[in-house]
Amino acid sequence: MANYAVEPQMLQPYLPKGVELDLYEGEAYVSLVGFMFKHSRIFNIPIPLMGTFEEINLRFYVKRKTAEGYRRGVVFINETVPYKPVAWLANKLYKEHYIAIPTNHNIVIGEDTKLIQYDWKMGQTWNHLEVKASTSQREMDRGSLEEFIFEHYFGYTRIDENRSQEYRINHPRWMVNDVLEAFVDCDFAAMYGETFAQLSTKAPKSVIIAEGSAIRVDWKRHPF
Repeated sequence: MANYAVEPQMLQPYLPKGVELDLYEGEAYVSLVGFMFKHSRIFNIPIPLMGTFEEINLRFYVKRKTAEGYRRGVVFINETVPYKPVAWLANKLYKEHYIAIPTNHNIVIGEDTKLIQYDWKMGQTWNHLEVKASTSQREMDRGSLEEFIFEHYFGYTRIDENRSQEYRINHPRWMVNDVLEAFVDCDFAAMYGETFAQLSTKAPKSVIIAEGSAIRVDWKRHPF
């Protein structure tokens, strides 16, 4: 996850109604994320031939005030996968913002280090997100940017100008690895629009990597 500090007003047009930006030490963040879906299921039914694939997404962080306190979640600006049926289904069922374009990955795990690379092609251009990291696992530091980025357990989607929906993302607290080297080459304007063009030449504030785990995304959406 390559994390960029941005001006809060940049994200205001993407805010679903009923949520507000969640800031870390006064700064808003967007994250370019690469990961693998493995053995995916819908309604606990395996997806034939398409259950394992790369996803690359751009997301930012929000919170919603409820009677029980704040719920902290994410809003996806774009989610990229290689399979058109997966993108169509997610957009149709969940009102998400998926696109289907060619993607690749390269994962090489050694005794002490691992190389994780994701590639995705927009038009004629390949984009890249790559890290070299230690294989040693550690807990996230309390109050750290790592914890802020990972500890958001709700997703929020705009239905229209006046309605939004909420869903829960279920997974344990993740372990992280120390990043030794990182490389990002992304045409943010082509991928995500001119609003994000400045990120193509801006160094991320941080690059972090988590071990990952089994994840369950609640089927039921809660409109508000």
